[in-house]
Formats: sequence, C-alpha cells, structure tokens
Amino acid sequence: MRNHIKGLIFLIIAIPIILACTDAIDLGTHNPEAENKTQSFKVDTIAVDLKNPWGMAWLPDGRMLFTERSGEIRVVKDGKLTEDRISGVPEVYARGQGGLLDIKLHPNYAENGWIYISYSSPNPDGEGANTAIMRAKLQGNSFVNQEKLFQATPYSTRGQHYGSRIVFDDQGYMFFSVGERGQMENAQNLGNHSGKIHRLHDDGRVPTDNPFVGNDAAMPSIWSYGHRNPQGMIRDASTGTIWAHEHGPRSGDELNIVEKGKNYGWPEISYGINYNGTILTEYQEKEGMEQPVHQWTPSIAPCGMAHYTGDLFPEWKGNLFVGALSFRYLARVVIDGDKFVEEEKLLDQIGRVRAVEQGPDGYIYVATEGPGMIIRLMPE
Repeated sequence: MRNHIKGLIFLIIAIPIILACTDAIDLGTHNPEAENKTQSFKVDTIAVDLKNPWGMAWLPDGRMLFTERSGEIRVVKDGKLTEDRISGVPEVYARGQGGLLDIKLHPNYAENGWIYISYSSPNPDGEGANTAIMRAKLQGNSFVNQEKLFQATPYSTRGQHYGSRIVFDDQGYMFFSVGERGQMENAQNLGNHSGKIHRLHDDGRVPTDNPFVGNDAAMPSIWSYGHRNPQGMIRDASTGTIWAHEHGPRSGDELNIVEKGKNYGWPEISYGINYNGTILTEYQEKEGMEQPVHQWTPSIAPCGMAHYTGDLFPEWKGNLFVGALSFRYLARVVIDGDKFVEEEKLLDQIGRVRAVEQGPDGYIYVATEGPGMIIRLMPE
C-alpha cells in the first residue's frame, strides 16, 4: 500500500516539475552565484555546439580530451575547443545510450602512457553490443598499441544501461561499471557481467582475491552486483572508499559505497516504481542486500560524479558533485564519512549534466547535453 501511495504522490508532484524543466539557461543572463549559499563562483564556457559529451580527461601538457558518444575524442587546449580529433578510436555501437563513453588516464600516465576508454562494443558474431574497456597510447593525435581488456556479456540489442564509468585505485587496480542492459534479471545473475561493478588489474588480468574467484557459476571479474545502471563513480583517495550512484527506475536513484562482494539489491529491493506507475517490488530492504547512503525520489537521473579535493573552493572540499540528467542541474552533495548530510542545487537548468570532473587546475568542469557544452566553475 505504501508503494501505491508513493507512486500517486510522484505523479502529482513530479510531472509538473518535469514539464517545467525543458529549456536550457542563457549563460549570458544566468547568475549562478546567487544560487549558492556557501561559495561564490562564476561560470566560464569552454565549448559549445557539442552533441553528447560523456567523459573528460587531462593530459600532462594541459590538453583536455573529451569523448562524444558518437565515437569521437576531441581536444581542448588553453581553455578553447580545437579542431583536433583523436584517430584510432575503436568501432562503437552508437545507438540509444550506447557509444563512446568514459575516458581516464592511468594514474602513472607520465611513466606508461596508457589511456583507458569504455564504449559499447558491437557483437562480432551477430546483433547488439555491450560494454567494453580498451587501453591505448597516444602518438601525435592517434591511438596506437590498442589493447581490448574486457568485453561484457551478454550482448543485447536494447539501447540502454551501459554503465561505463572507470576508476583507478593506488594499488594497480581498475574498477568499472556495467549496467544491466535494460534486463533487470541480469543484476542478480553472477553468471554474466551486466548489472555489476568489476575489478581488474590495470592490464586486464583478474585479481586472485576478487570475491567470486573460484566460483564456477560466477564471472571472476565481479566486485559487486545488484546494480541497475551506475553512471557515476569516484574513489576517495584519503580513505580508499569507492562511491557510485545509479539510476533507479521511476524514483529511487541511489548513492552507494561500493564494497567487495556485496549485493546492492536491484531489482529485489528498490525505492522506485515502474515507469507506468505500477509496483516494481514490495520491498525496500532485504537481509543480505545493501541500503543506499542516499536515494533520490523523484529521480534526478544521476550521471557523472566528482569528489572535490582542491583548494580553490574551500567550502566545497570533500563534497561530491553529481550531474542530474532529468532536472538539469549540478548537485553538491555534502557527506560526513559514510553518511549523507545535505544536498544543494547548482546551475539550475544548465542542461542534462552528463559528466563532472575536477581538473588539474582545481576548477570544476561540467559537460552537458541539450545544449551540448563544457563549462567550468571558477572562484568569483
């Protein structure tokens, strides 16, 4: 009964809000400083007229590489978009939510030169695609020495839920997310890769201490499971904690601390309902399944996440910054240890926020679609 009432309340409250969130802001007249209660800032526009920017990474020479979901890697230099493109990008399945997704430099990039990308890789033997991880080196403006480290199965022709964020720790391990590809039963099935967060050595080898190594019924790369579509993930370098957020269905987006071998419940437990308003599950908690640190109802459709560790915004140090696709803003999430404290809305109606990163210059960079652009937040 509680879920039925929750669904009706969502219909009454959320629909007018969604209808009101349809137009992008005019940066020429917007005053983001007035929205923030702790830290003054200004907005600098880096690139406009983009389509679907998805991931951002910085080379040691100061250039920013960013991915476009269509399959391009483009270049920003000295704060301005250039005409350069990186060649040698693998074939991507650019349909629905699929395409070229995240991009990350190896923590020891200066020594080894590895760049990692996640993308929807097409099925070589038939239809559909699923998430893959590749690494390559940059020679001029071309990818060379390409190595495909991981390919998720099963392949699917469905257009949604690729996950795809990549995070490194300081011990040579790589964590990355794979969505359940729109088939919720995948998330609880240890026999496939979908609906999971995975852990590999940075060269693609499976660590022998992964939680399901030795279980013949499980994929050995799995680190955690029961995920729907994790599109934001960071590691707190000071504590080693990995934070990830994921899309719920209608309501029930989650912010989680990701830990070894744990089950995050999808679709057995959820704070959301089906898109048609019917009950998805009667349960919001079950023994052996993790509770989120925070959940968003109504759904903000979270995407991209940064953990601010710089000194330019002292009032924001230690905060998480989460993009909102549905409501078109940047969320500043205050955490205390493993607890959610509060959330503040920034850049209201900026666009569908797809990626958020702290740049090496200490500024906060935000990539949006509809309109497609990259901006940065700078101290006022």
